[in-house]
Amino acid sequence: QVQVVESGGGLVEAGGSLRLSCAASGPPGGTYGMGWFRQAPGKEREFVAGITWDGVSTYYGDAAKGRFSISRDNGKNTVYLQMNSLKPEDTANYLCAAKVYGPAGSWLAKAFDYWGKGTLVTVSS
Repeated sequence: QVQVVESGGGLVEAGGSLRLSCAASGPPGGTYGMGWFRQAPGKEREFVAGITWDGVSTYYGDAAKGRFSISRDNGKNTVYLQMNSLKPEDTANYLCAAKVYGPAGSWLAKAFDYWGKGTLVTVSS
């Protein structure tokens, strides 16, 4: 069982930055992949970024490439999402998820086993 709690969302102007945090409590050593997804009202859940358990490999959705950066600190069991150059279309509920049993090579939402409730990011124009 892994519990996931996000924080760091808020209101920011277009062009600004935010850093989201995701605290995960679970098996010692954090040997699971972590991902960030987002969901805007009326839209499907979208993959934002993912990171392997050792932090060596990172993956990004098209909307995040070049602007967002994912990292993790296994000593603190925390994953971060640094978001720069934010746009109004980035407005969404950002959810963190842990992949304990899912395929290592998959970053689809269905590959993740435990989800947080999300933190809301609003970007004003």
